[in-house]
Amino acid sequence: MTTFAISTLGCKVNAYESQGYAQGLRDLGFQEVFFKEAADIYIINTCAVTNTAAAKSRQKLHQAQKLNDKALIAVVGCYAQSEFQALSKDPRIHVLIGSNQKEELPKLILSAWENKSHIHKLSDMRSASVFEAIPVRSFTHQTRAYLKIQDGCNQFCSYCIIPFARGKERSLHPDQVIAQARALVANGHLEIVLTGIHTGRYGREYSTTLTELLKRMCDEVKGLQRIRISSIEINEITDEFIQLMKQETKIARHLHIPIQSGNNDILKLMNRPYTISDYEKRINEIRKQITGISISTDVITGFPDESEAQFEDGCDCLKRLQFSFLHVFPFSKRDGTKAALMKNQLNNQIKKQRSARLNALSEKLYQRYQEGFVKQQVAVLWEEEVNGMISGHTSEYLKVYAPYEASSLHQLEVRRISAYENDMLLCEQEVIG
Repeated sequence: MTTFAISTLGCKVNAYESQGYAQGLRDLGFQEVFFKEAADIYIINTCAVTNTAAAKSRQKLHQAQKLNDKALIAVVGCYAQSEFQALSKDPRIHVLIGSNQKEELPKLILSAWENKSHIHKLSDMRSASVFEAIPVRSFTHQTRAYLKIQDGCNQFCSYCIIPFARGKERSLHPDQVIAQARALVANGHLEIVLTGIHTGRYGREYSTTLTELLKRMCDEVKGLQRIRISSIEINEITDEFIQLMKQETKIARHLHIPIQSGNNDILKLMNRPYTISDYEKRINEIRKQITGISISTDVITGFPDESEAQFEDGCDCLKRLQFSFLHVFPFSKRDGTKAALMKNQLNNQIKKQRSARLNALSEKLYQRYQEGFVKQQVAVLWEEEVNGMISGHTSEYLKVYAPYEASSLHQLEVRRISAYENDMLLCEQEVIG
């Protein structure tokens, strides 16, 4: 049987799309193997958000050729879109697809495989208006499922290549979201993570909102026990959204809300649509309404012209806001963005030093947040066996552990956290309720 392997870089949207490619190829009769194994076909689902992601995309191309120099190699996604002309000259790449017509990828691979041909397709993402659903029935290697409901971005932050790589905002029709969610639950997924490039702006072309979609999912998808939102912008968290989160226990008590910088001058250079005062006021309102909620964030450090004083100001802001954890990114200069043309680009040593300080701060914040849950009851979706224990995530996205019980695997249970030891939250064996 002809085998294929997929390497996925970047965001949860890519993870969702990769599952769609795998499902499509299995439906055509191919067999999936791990990327580190020899395969007949390799798919590299690329990312272009940072230089590191772009470099990893190139490394995966080299790895695939090394594993089997006779294999068919397909490259797809944001890096393929942004560097299409250069990649189209690489003879190792048989199938090259940018950020559109992805739903055709399995059939294009089949055609290239059978005809021993090269297929390259590039679309102008500035005119892309149709949402490519790439329906996924199940996720084979994980308990929770992703569901892509939105694509594209109209915001054009000065550092970001994604609006150019993925195009304008567009959404999956609400009825299709409900249908896909039902299919995922029918295949055993109790938790669904709603993903998108700009998830909070879901549904505008259908005169609906993310809040309305969440209401429908809670009411209409029987058996669904938890809905998680991958990321949402602070200015898209409405009062109605907060009230629904407060009332509906199916919606996870965790919001990932990118701040990107804790300094107003840098936020302005980034073209972010809020001030620190706006951001902090909204965070305080959320916490007032939803006790114990986990709020995490993205931070970019080493942005052009970021002084030491501005960096320190940003650190003070992050400490004050008491995030549960940080995702830290050193600024990455991306050709085609406004930030790439800015003066006073900082050197890599400064970026590394500041990133290290922020990562250390994140560890402290996360430890403090975890310790606050000792003796508390939590709802846990148990996901896997780890060294004789069972592990899973709470509604607040805390990773917890308990003595292994096969009957608990892939189940949602209420347990009490007994201790925080060796950087681990431990749950009692007894199920509550």
